[in-house]
Parts: sequence; structure tokens; C-alpha cells
Amino acid sequence: MTAFCVLAILAIQALFLKLMGQTTFCDCGAVKLWYPDPSGPETSQHIGDWYTYSHFLHGLLFYGLLWLVAPRMPFGYRLALAVGLEAAWEMAENTPMVINRYRESALAQGYYGDSVINSLSDTLATIAGFFVARISPLWLSILLVVTTEIFMAVMIRDNLTLNILQLVYPSQAVSDWQTGG
Repeated sequence: MTAFCVLAILAIQALFLKLMGQTTFCDCGAVKLWYPDPSGPETSQHIGDWYTYSHFLHGLLFYGLLWLVAPRMPFGYRLALAVGLEAAWEMAENTPMVINRYRESALAQGYYGDSVINSLSDTLATIAGFFVARISPLWLSILLVVTTEIFMAVMIRDNLTLNILQLVYPSQAVSDWQTGG
């Protein structure tokens, strides 16, 4: 039943993105396993990119949150709920309002949304993070979140925390730092 729910959510996510006008694959004509430029024109168009790490963290965080608020809920229900939350975010992230909000950020000025394959891959990264959190001790999940956030800040001057900050309350100082200023 859980697998059916997860597959149904992924299908709804893909259909929504197509109806919103997002491309299935990169307009460049290729499907790359990894796209290395965090602010390049093909970011969010291939299977993986630097932001895939953030979606993995979503899985760790969703597991922890659901473990706290619904500890007796069966694992399958929590997984389906986490996938639903991630899919809802992926759909919201690709609305014109959020895309335009991202474009106000220094690192996302050319951003035009996710391809369907990238969005589904992001949700699969969340599922992977959810499973890792399930089998890992709490300290390891916390360590993964902290080290991943630091790693991304050092490598690309962006991470989940900065992404949320810049989306909710844009800061010129953060934008200046992200662009090397």
C-alpha cells in the first residue's frame, strides 16, 4: 500500500509539473547524472546537482519531525506523508511566484524551475534520506545535516538553511557573500 501511495504521489507531482509547463528533461538535449555548476543554466535540469544534497536532508529532517510528532504512526504512513510533503514542496517550488522569488536571489537569477526528471530525482533523494534516518542513530543524522550544510556552504556558498533564508527573508548581505562580494 505504501509503494502504491508513493508512486501515486510521484505521478501527481510529474503531471502537475508538466501542466505548469516544466520540461521533462533539460532543453540542452542531454540527461546528465550530475550537473556540477550550482548557478549554471542547466542547474535543476538533470538527475542530480548540488541541491540534491538539500533534498536528501529533507528526508532526514522529515523523518525526525514525523518521529517526534507521530511516533506511533506506522513507518509506511510516515514515509508516504514525507513523500507527500516533498512533492508538495516540489510543486510549490515550480510555481511562477516561487520561481520569481528565487530569481531575486544572487545565485538563482537565471532559474526557471526544475525539469520533471530533476524534481522526481529530488523526491527520490528525500526518500533516500528518510531511509538513512530510519536506520541511523540520531547523532549520525544530526551529524549528516550539520556536515552537509557546512560542506555546501564552503563548496557553493549555498545550502538548505541559506536557501530558506533567502526565500523567506532575502538578505543583501547573504547575496553579496554568495556572489563572492
